[in-house]
Amino acid sequence: MPLPSTTPPNQGEPHIGDTPGAVTPEPAVRDGMRDAVRDVIRDTAQDVVRDRGDACPGALRLHTADDGKLARLRLPGGILTDRQVEALAVAAERYGDGHLGITSRGNAELRGIGDHCGNGLAELLRHTALLPSERHERIRNIVASPLAGLDGRGHGSLLPWLRELDALLCAQDWTTALSGRFLFALDDGRGDVTALGGDVTLLAQGGTREGRTDQDGSAGRRPATALIRTGEAAPLRVAASDAPRAALTAAHAFLAAAADAGTGAWRVRELPPGHEVDLAAALARAGIPAEPAPAPRTPPAPAPRPGIVASPDGTYAVLVAPVLGRVTSTQLRALAGPGGEIRITPWRGFVVTGFDERGAQRRLRELGDAGFITDPGSAWSGVGACTGRPGCAKALADVRRDALPGTGGLAGTAAPPGTGGLPAIDALPVYWSGCARRCGHPHGDWVDVTATADGSYTVTARSGTAEQQLPYAEGELADTIARARGGRR
Repeated sequence: MPLPSTTPPNQGEPHIGDTPGAVTPEPAVRDGMRDAVRDVIRDTAQDVVRDRGDACPGALRLHTADDGKLARLRLPGGILTDRQVEALAVAAERYGDGHLGITSRGNAELRGIGDHCGNGLAELLRHTALLPSERHERIRNIVASPLAGLDGRGHGSLLPWLRELDALLCAQDWTTALSGRFLFALDDGRGDVTALGGDVTLLAQGGTREGRTDQDGSAGRRPATALIRTGEAAPLRVAASDAPRAALTAAHAFLAAAADAGTGAWRVRELPPGHEVDLAAALARAGIPAEPAPAPRTPPAPAPRPGIVASPDGTYAVLVAPVLGRVTSTQLRALAGPGGEIRITPWRGFVVTGFDERGAQRRLRELGDAGFITDPGSAWSGVGACTGRPGCAKALADVRRDALPGTGGLAGTAAPPGTGGLPAIDALPVYWSGCARRCGHPHGDWVDVTATADGSYTVTARSGTAEQQLPYAEGELADTIARARGGRR
């Protein structure tokens, strides 16, 4: 398997300096300035106060980094047609550094964009329906269960919700006031994306069948109702047909609560006490029937693993992941499948649909030969890293180089004992960060490997707000990471 480049895209949703809403940002906005000059935030035990709007990059608002300009492309639900996959491959070759990075929200990033390439990139995206609304392009942050309608689990397809919510967001003037970090999560009932910290979450319940097979192979299965919540608040139950409009209403209610608080909150969790979102009242005003509902007891589902998934309709999907969340344009083109659709997951993976069983097995082998992770027992499985040096001025180390085999990160010893040098299939994810901001880190339980100013790394096992730092002696970094990964707690 080819080793990854050490100059990758920024894979998370970092604090990036404020820039005008134009294709080319001010050159003076640099990684090294953003916290000290532009990002004045006062954190207290009570609240977060922000004195400006967020500065997340987009397809039009480019960010200047040490390796060129960066564009972040919002891909609702991570869904791409084969034509759009080809467009992204062309964009990477023509305007970027030849690679595409995948973020922790299933979005895509291009790095190394030249100073005068922004307009050409925007025009390419417009012609392939990747930029349906220029005013709204940064707020189309929607994650969705990537296997919904494909594997017989959950309560069926989420495509109707996804399409309607995206259209509603792009049709309203007021939605442009949402932060580029505000996140909608659509879960088909299995509990995979409910754990990703959505500001507005829809959880499907009670699937029904309508006696037909849809284009996504879901055999006409649809949710009957949905639970909706803002942040970690208690959920309400609404009809499935009302779910997208209820999510839009929840976002509007958040903006009202944020305005009333006056703290400049970008996300629901940043609202101060006494200024919570009154979702029930907002839904009532919008004429959407809702009732209180108990919180679901289903534990969060794990991220989909590389391999092959069978659908009840007899088709198969192939799941793969790029090493450290980055693909070349050639690898991107290799993903095109018979279903005409690719799904990017919030765990930096790809789902390719529409195969028969033999075709799925053949494509999985081909993608393995192309450098993708195809085995959940791979040494690379569950391993991620931020941009690091030299692409990010904030980074204290070239974390992607340091994670390579033979450099102490993923050496043969960096696996739980008894696994033959490979991580256990249920091993905790490990994420390498170039600084304490930990851009793009996983949610839930994970192993945090963070660079320090003295040239070393700290290793911390994290579970929600709990953490345990693991000391180690010189030469023991790999073994310490292996012990921390273990199996899921």
